[in-house]
Amino acid sequence: MGFKSVEKKIVNEIAATLDSIAVEDVEQLVAEIEKAERVFFVGVGRVLLSLEGIAKRLAHLGVQTVVVGQITEPAITENDLLIVGSGSGESSFPLAIAKKAKSFAATVAHIGSNANSSMKEHTDLFIRIPVQTKLSLPGEIPSVQPMTSLFEQCLLLLGDSIALMMVEEKEIDMHSLWQYHANLE
Repeated sequence: MGFKSVEKKIVNEIAATLDSIAVEDVEQLVAEIEKAERVFFVGVGRVLLSLEGIAKRLAHLGVQTVVVGQITEPAITENDLLIVGSGSGESSFPLAIAKKAKSFAATVAHIGSNANSSMKEHTDLFIRIPVQTKLSLPGEIPSVQPMTSLFEQCLLLLGDSIALMMVEEKEIDMHSLWQYHANLE
């Protein structure tokens, strides 16, 4: 199979998935991000890479972001938001961190594929990226891609969509954002 054929399949999967995310859940997440003192992120593997991209982009918008485990991580408080990325909602590390964050009265949002996972009892908000899982849940978007690629791709694009929503809502001058860009390059 050639590049154009594969690329078209991936882009179509992403478009179908993003179109299936509940708008009101995304709007609620944006409201939680804007009200939080700091936004913490936790995930593992490629999900973590997508979350790190989201954290960086939100930092460019002036949001104080923290990736759980970084050496300068401050204590989480009731004024903070933890965003958990876990398709299954069963990954041990994110699950333990969500539980711990709730014990400090932080708000916890879970972005995942399975609304009825173990994560459910530790979260205040769930945003479903309805990609294919091992559970074959209703409304899942099938994928020809390996493993959970579609989830990770859509997670990053969801983060970029949230950032652009915030830019447009606050009428942020895009050129002014360069002040937040890394300059020790």
